[in-house]
Formats: sequence, C-alpha cells, structure tokens
Amino acid sequence: MILLNRQEWEHLSEEELKGMLDPERLPRHVAIIMDGNRRWAKQRGLPILQGHRAGSRATRQVIEACVELGIPILTLYAFSTENWRRPSLEVQGLLRLIEVTLKRERDELNSNGIRVRHIGSTNGLPESLVKILQDTEEMTKENKTLLVNVAINYGGRNELVRAIRAIAKKVALGEISPDEIDEDFVKAHLDTDGLPDPDLLIRTGSEWRVSNFLLWQIAYTELYVTPTLWPDFTKKNFLLALLDYQHRERRFGGISHVTSR
Repeated sequence: MILLNRQEWEHLSEEELKGMLDPERLPRHVAIIMDGNRRWAKQRGLPILQGHRAGSRATRQVIEACVELGIPILTLYAFSTENWRRPSLEVQGLLRLIEVTLKRERDELNSNGIRVRHIGSTNGLPESLVKILQDTEEMTKENKTLLVNVAINYGGRNELVRAIRAIAKKVALGEISPDEIDEDFVKAHLDTDGLPDPDLLIRTGSEWRVSNFLLWQIAYTELYVTPTLWPDFTKKNFLLALLDYQHRERRFGGISHVTSR
C-alpha cells in the first residue's frame, strides 16, 4: 500500500522503498548536482579534499542503484567552469582525485557494462586527466547497461557558447542558412547530443538553484532538493528521490502527464 505521507517513507528500508517503486515509471535520465562535499568536511574539521573523497563513495552507491533499477542514463556534475575560482590547491586536488578515481574504477565499470562519457570542455584540464577520460570513453564505448555522463569543466552557458560558435561556422561556410536552425539543430550541437533530456534533477545540500548545469536540457525536468550533503547521500536517499518523482504530474508546459518511461 502506498503511504501518502512522505515523512513516513523515511522510516522504510531500502527493500521496502524499492517495493513501492513502479518499474514502468522510473526516470530514463537522472542528473545530479553533487553538492555539500566542502561543508561536510568543514563540519568535521577535515581538509576539504577529504569531503571530496567521501563524496566518491556516494557516487558509487548511486551508480550501483541505477544498475540495479535499470535506469539507463546518469549525469553527474563533478567540476563546473566556475570551480576554477576556488583555491588552486583545492582545484588541483579535486582534478587529481577525479583522475585517480577514474583510473582505479574504470575496469570494474567496464566489466559491469557501464559506459562513461565526458561532457564539458577539455580546455585547461590537465593532459593526464584528458587522456584518462579519452581512454575510459574508448574502453567503455560499447557498454549498454548504464551511461554515466561525467560533467567536468562543464557549464551550461559555456556549452551553449560552444554550440553557437559551431553553428555560426556552418552558417559562414554556407552549410546551413539561419532559417534552417531550429531546436533540434541546436540540440545536435550540445554535449548531450543523442540523449533524452533529464527527467529528474537531484541536488543535495539544500540549495535551490541549478548552478549553470544543463541549462538547455532541464527546461521541463523535475527538481528534487534534499538537505542531505553529498557524502551522506545513500541508496536510500536516491530511492526516496525516485519515489517522490513518481508521485508528481509532469506538465511539460501543458496538460498533466503521468511520469512514465
């Protein structure tokens, strides 16, 4: 029996929450703003990088949950174009952590049928990280179980600028006229070309903002904000977000639409 009081869901086990989910109404594409690593570390008197390391455990749990539930696409906001403004030691440490984690985990990801894809710009990223990203993409490109888009040096405005520049070049070369440019043409020049827009965007850490993430793609995405900081985010938290999503009516700017795959 479905519990109508969302507060009651908190007291259920993972298995009970899974039993309440309708497999036919799970999102196809979940995006996550993984916020709260720095606050988590500060609350515990730990170095900031320890918060980022702790966050990698939450990432693993969410990936495992997507595989278990059959959710085909997961997009993770790992490093934004604005993150370059942070102290240089933190930036270097975070990028190094991403590189080391990918190198350590990619064989297991590959053996589990998980495809990894980088979205964002490679400009300014360490050459060693770019190589790891390229090698991991190549290694996992045929995998079908789950696609994990890792947004590194990504910003929604930057993505749109890069798309506009690419389109402008085609116009200048006479490959297309301005009148032929429509939404589908623009979408084909985005980092997420070929993918459905996110059905659900989860943000941890309480903040109600999208932080320059997937600005084009989330026009009709359902938003779910939780006070849980990313290092504390578990499979159970993920299941609660999915259950909340299934109890919404999506309108897409028009009539209500029941969430379904």
